[in-house]
Amino acid sequence: MARIPLLQLTDISLTFGGDPVFEDLSLVVQPGDRVALVGRNGSGKSTLMKVMAGLVEADRGEVVAGPGVSVGYMEQDPDLTGFDTLGDFAAHGLEPAQMYLVERAGEGLKFDPARPVETASGGERRRAALARLMAQDPDLMLLDEPTNHLDIEAISWLEAELRQSRKGYVVISHDRAFLRALTRATLWVDRGVVRRQEKGFADFEAWRDDVWQTEDTQTHKLNRKIKAEARWAVEGISARRKRNQGRVRALQDLRAERASQIKRQGTAAMAFEAGPKSGRKVIEADQISKSFGETVILQPFSITVQRGDRVAFVGPNGVGKTTLLNMLIGKLAPDSGTVTPGTNLEMAVFDQTRAQLDPDMSLWDSLTGDPDMRVSGKADQIMVRGQPKHVVGYLKEFLFDEAQARAPVRSLSGGEKARLLLARIMARPSNLLVLDEPTNDLDVETLDLLQDLLGQYDGTVMIVSHDRDFLDRVAAVTIVLEPGGRATAYAGGWSDMQSQRKEVAKAEKPARQKTGGTAPKPKTGGAGRLSFTEKHRLEALPDEMAQLEAEISKLETLLSDPALFTDAPVKFTKATEALVARQKKLSAAEEEWLTLEERAENG
Repeated sequence: MARIPLLQLTDISLTFGGDPVFEDLSLVVQPGDRVALVGRNGSGKSTLMKVMAGLVEADRGEVVAGPGVSVGYMEQDPDLTGFDTLGDFAAHGLEPAQMYLVERAGEGLKFDPARPVETASGGERRRAALARLMAQDPDLMLLDEPTNHLDIEAISWLEAELRQSRKGYVVISHDRAFLRALTRATLWVDRGVVRRQEKGFADFEAWRDDVWQTEDTQTHKLNRKIKAEARWAVEGISARRKRNQGRVRALQDLRAERASQIKRQGTAAMAFEAGPKSGRKVIEADQISKSFGETVILQPFSITVQRGDRVAFVGPNGVGKTTLLNMLIGKLAPDSGTVTPGTNLEMAVFDQTRAQLDPDMSLWDSLTGDPDMRVSGKADQIMVRGQPKHVVGYLKEFLFDEAQARAPVRSLSGGEKARLLLARIMARPSNLLVLDEPTNDLDVETLDLLQDLLGQYDGTVMIVSHDRDFLDRVAAVTIVLEPGGRATAYAGGWSDMQSQRKEVAKAEKPARQKTGGTAPKPKTGGAGRLSFTEKHRLEALPDEMAQLEAEISKLETLLSDPALFTDAPVKFTKATEALVARQKKLSAAEEEWLTLEERAENG
């Protein structure tokens, strides 16, 4: 027996004053569907979801929900006009007996129902909208970036709720881990075409690459055919007075086919340029602490950030991640303890609130108005990594078209604002990147590029993020902040941290059972203790020194041959230089090992 669809779109066409956003689009959402809706920023994902929700009317076509099917939509910027508190908004349309559903969702998503709407942040408003949708429990949920502004605990709660739900849902998200865990089908919006694959997001990138590979092969074949037919058309003139007009028309048709193909949007031409090297020690914090009134944000905490480290800060919203970051970079003074910056630091900061962007300023003025980017006497040029560049040309590198250059910042989507802010910080050389929630609103391809760039960046990176996949790919050290001010550092990214915490819990469990009490908590680290990077270095140095000693021994054996100098003078010279270099490396490694070993013993 055929299932009745939850939602059916038939022959949908939509144009916003230019090229079609969609044309002749048809798709079906079935009961129990768990669909990832993916595509580049600006490809039309949110527009398609609004069409599905009935909030945007198509130029042509039909949107039909199944009989008795309720459809709920969670938008990125909910309108709370007319409501006094977030709880009033979240409970709208519910029976009094259902109020517990809002309270339950509020606990899981961490928002205060009593918060007045006028004082609520954008993140709190979005959490209220999500709580409202979860409490309504419609047959089909349309979720547009539900994980934005959620911390990892809230994301885990939402993931568990959706996993056990029997309702259908379509979700837009940049959070790979979230999509991989939940989705069983994928809708891909690409240049006005919507493709569907009956596999979840885990298989999306392989599918996308296969589609693009096939497309490139077909384009190559078409170009070759056009070239061959064009050669015939030219050479045929001298061979025949009357050409085969049908063949000429066929050539024109081939050229029209190529012209009608919509070029894939490239990835943003992003690049970080590291400035002069900083000192080996970038930041040293010694027993720093912070409280706001009676609330302890950070208990005494110490950390040493070395050049080249990738340090991530994670924890629930409001726990103090940004506060700790601001103390480390000198933007906020600690209540106690000291923060000592390293030498020759050139810092670039990505602010999660996008406060560096004036919403009333145009994209053009956002760049030319920056004193660090201004080119004297050139109103249409900016300084990009030491070289003057036209404003529009630079904006195009970040996938903005010429028409957007004079548009106000407020007209941009969240992903576009993130790209504009990245354009600003990437224009200047740096050796310390401070990235506070850089992944919000970025599409998968831009996230991929950002991850690659951070891996290649010849400097130090400190990141606040709730994106588990991003943390696994980028972080070398993860610092977990917990309510009450406790901060603990772990080697590796999110998954590594989770594994280490499980091992600690296993080790503590027998101790608790044996004593009947609570095992002592591990210390965060004192002034004399090693950072995780230093601990790993201390562990690696003996093998490195042994390798150097082995190489020195081989070189000394080679150079002991008295005939080497006369028979192979070039080889002798190279071996001598190699021996000197390795002896210097060994001496430096031994000195480094002694220093770290002494600090470890004293700590």
